[in-house]
Amino acid sequence: MKTLTLATSVMALSLGTAAMADSPASKTAVLETYSDLALAKYEDSLITAQRLQTQIDALLATPSAEALSAAKAAWLAARVPYQQSEVFRFGNPIVDDWEGKVNAWPLDEGLIDYVDASYGGPTDENEAAVLNVIAHASFTLSGETVDATPITPALLEATLQEADGVEANVATGYHAIEFLLWGQGLTGHGAGAGNRPWTDYATGDACTNGNCDRRGEYLKAATDLLITALPWTAAQWGPGGAARTTLLDDPEAGISAILTGMGSLSYGETAGERMRLGVMLNDPEEEHSCFADNTHNDHFYNGVGIQSVYLGRYTRVDGSVVAGASLSDLVSAENAALDAEMREKLSAAVLALGRIKTAAEAGFTYDMMLERGNAAGEALIMGGVNGLIDQTRSIERVVTALGTSITVEGSDSLDNPDAVFQ
Repeated sequence: MKTLTLATSVMALSLGTAAMADSPASKTAVLETYSDLALAKYEDSLITAQRLQTQIDALLATPSAEALSAAKAAWLAARVPYQQSEVFRFGNPIVDDWEGKVNAWPLDEGLIDYVDASYGGPTDENEAAVLNVIAHASFTLSGETVDATPITPALLEATLQEADGVEANVATGYHAIEFLLWGQGLTGHGAGAGNRPWTDYATGDACTNGNCDRRGEYLKAATDLLITALPWTAAQWGPGGAARTTLLDDPEAGISAILTGMGSLSYGETAGERMRLGVMLNDPEEEHSCFADNTHNDHFYNGVGIQSVYLGRYTRVDGSVVAGASLSDLVSAENAALDAEMREKLSAAVLALGRIKTAAEAGFTYDMMLERGNAAGEALIMGGVNGLIDQTRSIERVVTALGTSITVEGSDSLDNPDAVFQ
């Protein structure tokens, strides 16, 4: 592994690392770099989550509009390295089995806290959809009486997470914290994130919407769980860690794991479930970060993460760069033209996702893009979708060139659109 002190831009990544290699990289060396990148991204996710925890502790100690704003800014910053780490899912079961603790979505937020009357009530699919744990120190779940005084990490993790076997009962992770900081997004297809008042964490008569002390307990418990979860997965990628060891023990399968993660995040997960599905349903609730209106960044940094793994290069939050032997090196040694194609497609996808990000930051929010009949919004989102699909086709050609095989996660929105509406 090489650690450089000069920060690099996303555009600079498109140059690739093949030119850095004096001779063809070994598969073992590529897997070492891949593991180093995973370790760095999860370490950065922990660093930024710890900064989030500091701001949340400050908010709970002295609630104010400024403290809530600082906590929100820290949450947004924490998403940048984490979203770049999602490329390690799918090909690595140890990550995919763990990921639900920290990034599960979408969630039925009424499980956690108060919601607007328009949200509705319990459903056949989820009787706990409006349980509102924060408002109830005792409640019945799965036929059992639950004592929720106080609200603890154990309550969230062992009792509430996927309660009744319902995946929408998300009680932990980034998106539960997001909801507790922003509140519901009630603007529909209009501009605007959730607008939770800072007084939801105030004390005494200044408290709004009741149960401010328990709301603070829940926010602290969810944040503490996130801080607990991240070191575990980082350790799996360190020297001797289970994820690193598994890959190095079988380099052929390890290369397949890299490509599986790239292809599945690119195609079924991001292009399909997170982007194309929302366009088909014209539903702002299909946003990945619907409370904070941060979905444009979620998609963009997923794209950057895919590119990063292929090029064997990652810019850390402190500006240093982790780089080494890469998949690009392997492909270039087999077929230089295919490597150039792959790097071009990765760059094009990041640029397409970047156009969504730029438009959203200029005021044309993702909510607005999803509105039925908004041709400009659909064109932006579908530009990202098509870029991701296009790069997946090149990933499949890389798989063939390297003599391996993978199974890419699909999505009805891409593979069987009629099923979406059944």
